[in-house]
This record gives sequence, C-alpha cells and structure tokens, in this order.
Amino acid sequence: MKYRFLVVLWISLINLHALALPDRDAADKYIYTIDLTRVENDKVQVELSVPSMSASEINFYLPKIIPGTYKEADYGRFVTNFQAFDKKGRALEVVRQDDNTWKISKAKKLRKIIYEVNDTYDADMGANQVYPMAGTNIEDKKNFVLNTSGFFGYFEGMKDNEFELNFIRPSEFYGSTGLIPEATGIEYEYNLKKENIDADDESKLVDRFVTSDYNLLIDSPIMYNKPDTTLIDVGGTEVLVSVYSPNGLVTSKFIAENIDDILNAQRKYLGGTLPVDKYAFLFYCEDPSRLAPVQGALEHSYSSFYYFPEVPQENLRQAVKDVAAHEFFHIVTPLNIHSEEIQYFDFNNPQMSKHLWMYEGVTEYSAHHVQVKYALISDEQFLAKIQQKMQTASFGFNDTLSFTDLSKYTLDKYPDQYGNVYEKGALIGMLLDIQLLNLSDGEYGIQNLMRDLSKKYGKDKPFKDENLFNEIVELTYPQIEEFFDKYLVNGHVLPYQEVLRLVGIDYDFEKSINDYSFGNINLGFDPEARKLIVSGTDNMNEFGKKMGYKTGDLLLKINERDIPLQGLEQFIDAIKASMQEGDTFSVTVLRAGESGEKEEMILSSEIFKTARKEYHVMSINENATEQQLKIRQAWLRP
Repeated sequence: MKYRFLVVLWISLINLHALALPDRDAADKYIYTIDLTRVENDKVQVELSVPSMSASEINFYLPKIIPGTYKEADYGRFVTNFQAFDKKGRALEVVRQDDNTWKISKAKKLRKIIYEVNDTYDADMGANQVYPMAGTNIEDKKNFVLNTSGFFGYFEGMKDNEFELNFIRPSEFYGSTGLIPEATGIEYEYNLKKENIDADDESKLVDRFVTSDYNLLIDSPIMYNKPDTTLIDVGGTEVLVSVYSPNGLVTSKFIAENIDDILNAQRKYLGGTLPVDKYAFLFYCEDPSRLAPVQGALEHSYSSFYYFPEVPQENLRQAVKDVAAHEFFHIVTPLNIHSEEIQYFDFNNPQMSKHLWMYEGVTEYSAHHVQVKYALISDEQFLAKIQQKMQTASFGFNDTLSFTDLSKYTLDKYPDQYGNVYEKGALIGMLLDIQLLNLSDGEYGIQNLMRDLSKKYGKDKPFKDENLFNEIVELTYPQIEEFFDKYLVNGHVLPYQEVLRLVGIDYDFEKSINDYSFGNINLGFDPEARKLIVSGTDNMNEFGKKMGYKTGDLLLKINERDIPLQGLEQFIDAIKASMQEGDTFSVTVLRAGESGEKEEMILSSEIFKTARKEYHVMSINENATEQQLKIRQAWLRP
C-alpha cells in the first residue's frame, strides 16, 4: 500500500427492471443487503442470508487485517447489535469471542444474520487507527466509502463461496468500483421482511454485485455518492476515475487529465499491453480541518482507493501522478507475482511474506522510473526523488536491519520500520535494475525480470516465499545471489557509490554546499486562513534569522507577489531560480501581536547564500565512459 481497488459501473450495463431482493432459505452463496437510504446514528444495518450450514456451531469473522495494509485494523470493533435467526425468525445464541469473532450455536438452523456497522472516519479508535484509505465512511445523503472489509464477514472454512451484494441506494447516487455489476439501477421492491419499509419507492434503486469468493470481495472497494466520474482509454483498458470532493475543489476531469500520460507511459513500460481490462481510481477528498494524520492510497487488483486533502487541485498535480503510478503498478505485483502467504491470505491470523522489497519497493521504484524513462520528469528531477529516499532511509529508519526480517515481522517486531519499504525498498529495486543492466550489457533490467516472473507465475499461481531469491538468480545471473544475501538478508548499507558508478553517476554521502534558500523554515498549511504558515523554525539558517520569521506567521506575499495555492510548487521554484546575491528578498506575513490581534508586516533581507550539509549527493558525470553511457541509456531511456 502506499497510495490502491474498485468497481466500474459501466453505463451500458444499466438494467431498469423490477427486482425483489430475495429472502432465501438456503443457498451455496452469501447474500448481503445494505440499505444506504436508512442511516441511523451514523450507522447502517447489514443483513445476510447465509449459505447452508453443516456444522452444529460456527464462527463468523470480520477481518483483523487485509492485504496491502501490513497493520491490524480489527474491523469487527465497529460492529454492534449482532443477531442470528433461524427460518422462523427465532433468535439463535451468539457469543462474541473477540473483536472480530462471533460463535453461533445451532448453526444448522441458521438462516439470517443482522448487525449494524459504524464507520471508521468518525470513530474514536484510540491508538489502533485504521488507515483512512482502508477505512469506511457513512455520511447520510452525501457519501459512503465501502471498503468491504468494514462491512462484510465470512464463516469459518467458507471463504471460497460466492458472495452477492445488494445495495439499496438513493436514485441519484452512483457506485464507483472495479467490480463489474451483475445489475444496476434496478427498481426497488423490498421483501426481506423488514418493518417500516415502503415498497416501490421511486427514490431508491438497487445495485447488485457478485464475487467468486471472499478474497475478491475484500479486494473490491465501492464508493457511493452523486457522481463525478471520467472514463479514459489506456491502450484498450477502460479506466474509471471517480472523485468525491464535498466543496468541488477537485474534479475527476482534472485527475484523469493528469494521470492519462503516466498510465500510457506505464503501458509502454510494461511491454505495450496491460494485464487488466478494466481499472478504477477512487478518490475521496477530505476537508483539511478534518484530515486524518495518514493520507495516501491502497492498492487492489483492479482498483485503488485514495484519501487526499481537499485543497485546490493544482496543488495535487505531482502527488496524484506519483501515488497513482505506484498504485497502478500493483497490477504487476502482487496481482501477478505473489507468494502463497498472499494467495491464501488469512484475514484473522495472517502470515507475512518476506518480499516487501518487491511488492512495495520495486513498485515504488517503477512509479518514478517510468516517469524519467518516458520524459515526464527530467533526469535531475528523478535523481532528486532518489536522493530524498536515500536520506529518509539513512536517517529516518534503521538502515542496517535485515530487509527480509522487516517484511516478515512488520506486524509485531518492526511496525515502526514499515515505511522504509517505500524508501530503501525502492532503492533496492533501483540498484538491482542497474546491476542487471550492467551484467546483460544493457539488454535485461528489472522490467524484463518482472515480465518473466509474471509469465512464470501469474494471478493464480503463487511462488514459495523461501524460493524467490533462487528463482530470480536462475532467471538472471549468479552475482545477484550475493546482492540478495548481503543487502536484503543481512542488512548491509546499500552500495550506492559502487553501483551508480556503473551508469556514470557521481555520488557523495556528504557534501558542503552554498546555496540560496527561503531560510530553511518549516512550512505548513492553515486550512482556516487557507494560507501557508510557518510551522517551525528549529532548523532555520542564518538567512532565515536575518529575515526574522516566527512560528505562526501566515505568509501572504513573496517579493510583493501573492502566493498562489494553485501552482504553488512552480511559483516557489521560479522565485528560487530568480534569486541573486545582493538583491532584496521580502515576505509579507500576518503575525499575532501582543494584544492577540494579527498585524500585517514585511520581513526582508539582502539575499546571500548559506552553507549547508547535503547528504547522498548525486550528479551526472559529463565525462562518463562509453560503457557507462551505454548502461545509463538503457537505464533512463526507452
């Protein structure tokens, strides 16, 4: 997961005919119904007509954890008023075993289960937070985020049964997802014997989805709200972009326009075709005043779900590209390359794979590599991204921890190190790519490796976790075994200088640099004032001290120019590029005075360079050898 699952409701499939939601006594499949038009106390009721049972008692589960999150969520915490009934509507005994487990007696007589679900977006979760991109939202008449793990459970030993989902929705709502619906826009005739329900209500329609098993169900988030959707075609793959932005600051048209080029570049990167026919990007944009501490996205096989701040959409341009590229690349791994631990995922007692370096690291590397390879960013911009990852891996995490151990024990021993899969994991992918290209004289890199692994395994054939390194060595070169053993298994610091030299990139771990800056202050965003704010001055340099910044300053103008929220990054880059030693630099701020009243003032100083230490500095060697240039060309160009 970084930033990932969904259901595309294709207009051509809409069927407008009457449907009676069945009260079925026995079936081989689960039949779920949720009425999204009946929200009470921020909860919805879930009703399940159960498959036939052969056991005298049985456990019913909601997931403790789902794939891609690497963090326990305990979705059962949000379930209340759990009841089980026989054919005649008589209650059966239910004992709640723990947060996620209910034991039901006389299971052979079981016909129906009813329970209520509260959402995670508004819940007081304590220390055990659910990632919002894997969470749920119940906002009556506005929006429903249905990450299915938060609503639907399964019976012990019965995850491979078929699941049918029926959603009663307001007629003006639309369900965006990667699933292909069995039927949508069905006229509403409800006969599940609930009280106080009016039949033939024209304001309500029903959508029905069917999944082959529980794994696909949990892999398929759905978002309901008034539609803002855009469809794009990527080399024959239909891609849905769906956005919920309560104040209309972010639109699906903008998102689609900004991911179109990256998706087409990814198609070329993957060999010209994509391994899916349909895909959905679901974006939920939250008011900054209510924003959760963690933002990003979660991948699924045919969709990805995004939780972003609702800010002027221009400010999201590059973030959308980076995150969407990462999530979309998950159609390679783990969709087509994964271990048995993922293929047979245990939602309540999970066993972790030791190959997060591939699932997340190679995916993250590819998301940036594709952009430089197809000229969406410059070589210098790409190296700047890599430098950031090197710095974070070195100073933000344990840089000598075995990466396979980090992966295998990320739930219990090393949860605080998980974030390094996007930093050092990506760097592992880059160094492996360069070494493969060097050993093959530019003919075989990580793109080729991932294609070969996809062909060997694929969606329905997992590899054995302990065999992957040997499999890769057999496909490539004996020298790669030493790389895996030394740097992934035993946790040595990665050989940046040695490997980057192969492509004519000069590397220094530490370097002293004189450069212009705004003062090295920490900047944040004040959602109420909708202005940049000085959020900290602990690392302020001499130029910042000369300017006289204070924490809490709201920034109004730079060099007498209004600071735009749209195009902010380009505005700041242009200001820095224009700075000249000896010129005057000014910032207009709004600052609270002694009385508490805010006063406008101008901070200014003559511009001068300040010395700073920079780490993991890379530069392109203009005098590279012919061989270095050849491998660099194979690395950075199509």
